[in-house]
Amino acid sequence: MEVKGKIKLIGETKTYGSNGFRKREVVITTDEQYPQFITIEFVQDKTELLDNFKVGDEVEISINLRGREWITPEGETKYFNSIQGWRITKINTEAPQDIPPPVDDGFEPADNFMDDNEDNPENDLPF
Repeated sequence: MEVKGKIKLIGETKTYGSNGFRKREVVITTDEQYPQFITIEFVQDKTELLDNFKVGDEVEISINLRGREWITPEGETKYFNSIQGWRITKINTEAPQDIPPPVDDGFEPADNFMDDNEDNPENDLPF
């Protein structure tokens, strides 16, 4: 599943617990009639994927929806959802600036060239 939007915030990488679990969050704003602010978490080695992005970049993020069950010390069952990113790519929203204008080389298009010679039997090649 993919989510597209503009980066609003990129959080710092945080480390949790004695095993060194790492997590980093990014918030994107969707481009809809009613824009949404979506928090997406990147974990472990995926936290480094955000290093090459900045606030304002238009991106597409591949995500997985995650759900967990937790039983409180009082015995109550609670459920939690998270959105976990695993790939992020920049969306090119600008038109390329380096395209040169067409060059006028003085040649006619091939279809005009053939039309002029079509009725002339002297230009009929044997092969």
